[in-house]
Amino acid sequence: MNCSHLGHLLPPVLSPLHFNRFSIFYPQSSLSSTTRILRATSRRLFIVAKAQSLSNMADYIVDLDQENVGSLKQQIGKLFEESLRLTVPDELDVEPAIAPCQNPRFGDYQCNNAMGLWSKVKGKGTQFRGPQPIGQAIMKNLPSSEIIDSCSIAGPGFVNVVLSKQWIAKSIQRMLVHGIETWAPKLPIERAVVDFSSPNIAKEMHVGHLRSTIIGDTLARMLEYSNVNVLRRNHVGDWGTQFGMLIEYLFEKFPNVEVVNDQAIGDLEAFYKASKQRFDSDPAFKERAQKAVVSLQAGEERYRTAWARICEISRRGYERVYERLGVELEEKGESFYNPYIPGALELLSQQGLIEESEGARVIFIEGKNIPLIVVKRDGGYNYASTDLAALWYRLNEEKVEWIIYVTDVGQREHFEMVFTAAKRAGWLPAEDNKYPKASHVGFGLVLGEDGKRFRTRSTETVKLVDLLDEAKSRCKTVLIERGKAEQWTAEELDETAEAVGYGAVKYADLKNNRTTNYTFNFDQMLSDKGNTAVYLLYAHARICSIIRKSGKDIEELKKVGTLELAHPDERVLGFHLLQFAEIVEEACTNLLPNVLCEYLYNLSEDFTRFYTNCQVVGSLEETSRLLLCEATAVVMRKCFHLLGITPVYKI
Repeated sequence: MNCSHLGHLLPPVLSPLHFNRFSIFYPQSSLSSTTRILRATSRRLFIVAKAQSLSNMADYIVDLDQENVGSLKQQIGKLFEESLRLTVPDELDVEPAIAPCQNPRFGDYQCNNAMGLWSKVKGKGTQFRGPQPIGQAIMKNLPSSEIIDSCSIAGPGFVNVVLSKQWIAKSIQRMLVHGIETWAPKLPIERAVVDFSSPNIAKEMHVGHLRSTIIGDTLARMLEYSNVNVLRRNHVGDWGTQFGMLIEYLFEKFPNVEVVNDQAIGDLEAFYKASKQRFDSDPAFKERAQKAVVSLQAGEERYRTAWARICEISRRGYERVYERLGVELEEKGESFYNPYIPGALELLSQQGLIEESEGARVIFIEGKNIPLIVVKRDGGYNYASTDLAALWYRLNEEKVEWIIYVTDVGQREHFEMVFTAAKRAGWLPAEDNKYPKASHVGFGLVLGEDGKRFRTRSTETVKLVDLLDEAKSRCKTVLIERGKAEQWTAEELDETAEAVGYGAVKYADLKNNRTTNYTFNFDQMLSDKGNTAVYLLYAHARICSIIRKSGKDIEELKKVGTLELAHPDERVLGFHLLQFAEIVEEACTNLLPNVLCEYLYNLSEDFTRFYTNCQVVGSLEETSRLLLCEATAVVMRKCFHLLGITPVYKI
C-alpha cells in the first residue's frame, strides 16, 4: 500500500559532580523571615501537567519550511496519532508506539500499536477480529504525507514505514539553508537545573571531578540545544567545620589576610593538608579552629574576609580547569542554601515527616535500612539538609521543571532518599514520569591500567589541570613528528593540539555508558584509529578538505544546488543524518551522552562507506554529493559542540 500523500505536518509534541560534598553545617539565628517566605512559597508549589487535548490539535499546525518540527520520530508519531484517532476513536489515551525497524529490509520505522490495542478492544463489540486487521486499519487511516513512500504489514499488525528519499533529501537541504537549529528536538520542559562539577573549596580538582564536569556540561549543552533554559549550577563545598581549621591556619601564616594571594599560599591542596594535620595533632589549635567556625557563622568580619579569600583563591584554580574544558558554570555553593535550611526543615516537620531518633532528627524512608538524617545530634546540619533546601529553592524560587544531579554512583542511595522525602512532602509528584522531577545521573570510577582508582605513582590523586596539559602536550608532539610545525603557524599548531588533546580526554569518557567504570589510557584515547575523538576529528577535517578541493562555493551551492539520494549509500547516509534530532532527544531523556557518541561514530562510518562507493569531485552528481558532504560536516560539528569538543578543519 502506498501512503505517500501529505502537504502539511501535524503539530509537534507539546508535551552533578557533587563529587565529595559531605560537609557539616550549623544553623544560623534570626531566620524567621526566611522561614515565612519558604512556607508561603511552598503553598504556591504545584505540579505542572503538560497535556494537550485532541480538540485543539489544529491550533498547532506548523509550516515545515518555517518552524522546528521536532525529531523525525516525533513527526511520524504525529501521523500515526491522527490515524489512531480515526481507527479507535473511543481509546483516547493511546499514544503512538513508534520505533526504528530492527531490520532495515522491512522499512525505516515501525508502528507497534496493533497488539496492545487488540488487548484493549477485544470483547467490547469491536469490528476487528485480531491485531492484524487493526494494523491494516491503522495503515489505511494514515493521513496523506510527503514523508512516507510506502507502508506494509508484518506479523501481528506491525506497520512498517519506508520514508520517501525525496523528502529526506528535501529535509536535509532545508536544514542546510535554515540551519541545524531547526532540527532541535522538542522536549516537554522549558527550564532545568544541571548540578555538576561541584568541587570542595581549598582542594584541587582531580581526575575524579572530570566525569561530573564533562558529563554535566554535555547534558546541559544538549538541553540548551533543545531550547531548554538551563541553569548550570556549581554546588561547591564552601561551608562547614573544615573552614575553622583553614581560617585559623591562615591567620597563623598570614596575620594580614588582606595581602594573601595565590602565590603566598602556594599549593592549596598542601595548605589544606597542613591545616588538617595541625587540627588532628594540636589540641589548642583544634579549639581555636572550632571557635573560628562559630565566629564565621556569626558573621564576624575578620573571619568572613578570610573565608572569602580562601574561596576566591580556590575559585581561580577551578577556573583554570573550566577554561581548558570550555565549561561554563554559575556558582551557588553550600553557603548559598544554608539560610534556607531551617525553613525547609520546618515545612517537612509540619507534615510530620521529621522524627526524633537517638538524639538526631531524621526522615524514615520506606525500604531503606537507615533513615535520612537532616539534623545531627549536636544540632548541626549536613549534606541531606543542604540538598533538601536546595531542592526546595530550585522548585519554588527558580521555578525549574527538571533538576539533574551529576555525581558518582556511590551517592545514588542518598539522592533516592532525598527525592522520596520530597515526594512525600508534595514537592515532587509521586510518579517519576511527571514534572517537575529530579534525577540523579550517576557515573563510575576512572581507573588506571592496573584496574584500580586512577592515581599518580606516589598514590596521589591526579590533578585535572596536569592531566589536560599532558593530553595537549602529547598531541602537540605527534603533530610535530608529522611535520605540521613546518606547514602550520605556531598558533594553528597550538590550537589543534588543544582541540584534539582535550577532545580526546572528553570523548574517551563520554563514549562509555556513564554508569560503568572506564580505564584512562592516553595511548588509546589519542589513537587515530577506531572510536576515538582523534579519528572523528580527522574524519571531519577530511570532509572539509573534500569540499575545499572541489573549488566550489558551498554556500552558493546551498542556494542553487539540489540534493538527491539516488545511490543506496547516499540514502543510508541521508537517513542517518535525519535521525540526529531523535538521537539528541533520546540522549536527553535518558541522560546518556554515550548515545550521541555512538551516533557520531556510526555517522562517520556511513560517510566513509558513501565516499568509498560514490565519487564526489568530478562526478555528474558532484553538486548533490558536495551538499551531502556539507550536511554531514554540519551534523558532526553540532555533535562535537554538544560533546564540548572543538572541531578541526585541516589535518
